[in-house]
Amino acid sequence: MTCRSGKASSYFRAWSRDGTRQKLNDLLPVQLRKQAGRHEQPSAGGIDSQSVKTAGAADEKGLDGGKEVKGRKRTILVHTMGLRLAVCVHSAGRSDHAGLTLLAFFCASFWSCLQLIWVDSTFGGKDFIAKVKQRYGWNLEVVKRSDNAKGFVLLPKCWVVERTFSWLGHFRRLSKDYEYLLTRSEAMIYAAMGYLMLRRLAPADATA
Repeated sequence: MTCRSGKASSYFRAWSRDGTRQKLNDLLPVQLRKQAGRHEQPSAGGIDSQSVKTAGAADEKGLDGGKEVKGRKRTILVHTMGLRLAVCVHSAGRSDHAGLTLLAFFCASFWSCLQLIWVDSTFGGKDFIAKVKQRYGWNLEVVKRSDNAKGFVLLPKCWVVERTFSWLGHFRRLSKDYEYLLTRSEAMIYAAMGYLMLRRLAPADATA
């Protein structure tokens, strides 16, 4: 077990350094969209954030006062199939607005094909939506919760991102944030999504 674990860790570091991990996560969604009969470039997506506790020392962490979680926040952009387009890990003390702005700063130019991005009310505000449109070219549409709804409710469109977080939650390494570096945390999400996509692309008899 030690030998296998060490070899896997070696591949993980090497693929992170040489860009293999990023290339896989760029190419696999295209193949899955083609397999599903969709255009390879998505036109719509969703953004949401998830606060998770950190385990041990971490170079950047904070308190999400609304959810009372001390750790980090994962702000993620997915297309309508729930596959990750971009992710940004940061302190849980950073607001959802600040997290989305950080994500857009690094990733908006790569996903200019997106004509519409659904978000929940935590990302709302006319001034903020207008600023994102002006600076990054993204059209945000707030999906509002019904005034009559009680308790937890899955919002139309936004549930796609929630499902992605659920997929990630099945990986023990992502149940909390165990990484010291933010870049390592993001790499773990890339690795998990890569595994999920490869499983979907594999022939049925190969996964039985």
